[in-house]
Amino acid sequence: MEVVAVVRRGVVRRAVAAGSAALAVVLVAGAAGTAGAAGGGPEADVAYHGRVSLAAGRLGILLIPENQGPAALPTATLRLRLSAELADRQPLVEGCARAGLREVVCETGALPEHGHGRHIGLALRLKERPSEVTLRIDTWWNGGATDRNVHNNRHVVLALDTGDVYAF
Repeated sequence: MEVVAVVRRGVVRRAVAAGSAALAVVLVAGAAGTAGAAGGGPEADVAYHGRVSLAAGRLGILLIPENQGPAALPTATLRLRLSAELADRQPLVEGCARAGLREVVCETGALPEHGHGRHIGLALRLKERPSEVTLRIDTWWNGGATDRNVHNNRHVVLALDTGDVYAF
């Protein structure tokens, strides 16, 4: 079973816990801020744009994190939740980790004021071949920044098993 730890500045780390029946999500001191949290942190407007496609049990995702300001963020962590279970073995790009049977979290990299984070490309294998998958995208951690417009960092995308690309 995989344990996901988010350490200082939202860096996603992966560890394996043998024999554990439940997923443990560990928030290390200093990383307990959540999206939209008020007080103390800078004000930033995190947004996500991208594309999703589903074909033959594979979900392709290209995601571009963006910060519309007014302050820069050193990093943030986004969460991808699927309506279908992921395959047991799941190769993921650096900075991403599995956070459950249907969840993946990824760090965005630095989010400059009015700029983009790193492009995140995922090719997720699903346990079965569903005719459709609903993908929910949101900010899991943003360093305690205040985000007054959370509507542009929360998306729900329905992808049909046609290979067509759906933009958000």
